[in-house]
Amino acid sequence: MSNEKQYPMTAAGKRKLQDELEYLISTKRKEVVERIKIARSFGDLSENSEYDAAKDEQGFVEGRITILEAMVRNAVIITEDQLSNDFVAIGKTVTFLELPDGDEETYTIVGSAEADPIEGLISNDSPIAKGLLGRKVGEELKVSTPGGDMDVRIITIK
Repeated sequence: MSNEKQYPMTAAGKRKLQDELEYLISTKRKEVVERIKIARSFGDLSENSEYDAAKDEQGFVEGRITILEAMVRNAVIITEDQLSNDFVAIGKTVTFLELPDGDEETYTIVGSAEADPIEGLISNDSPIAKGLLGRKVGEELKVSTPGGDMDVRIITIK
């Protein structure tokens, strides 16, 4: 049995990670190696900023490849038929009202590997998601956020 962290995600989220991984391996890695080769041709490596920048980028790309490989290898796909619309869970889109002023917010709760708050995808490890997970439509609760606690009422779960 593996002791590696599991990454819950949607099938679309896994595909997105696989696409990024494929791009890094097939395209970006080759581009960086070529930049290093060109920078080496400039001579003295001790004062060669192009070489240093290319080596730094190579380190970033290789690190990202390692992370993505682990995420893809340990992905746990959350399918729609595993989920009920009765309660908030990973893969569900939840809409809630901030109380008392009534501002409406909608988020889809996803695994940390595919989170993108700007797109409305929040990690199941985020404070808001942790507060919402397992709750039902109509429930009022206090959710912790980096900006402080907020009271919310869940309106819909899809």
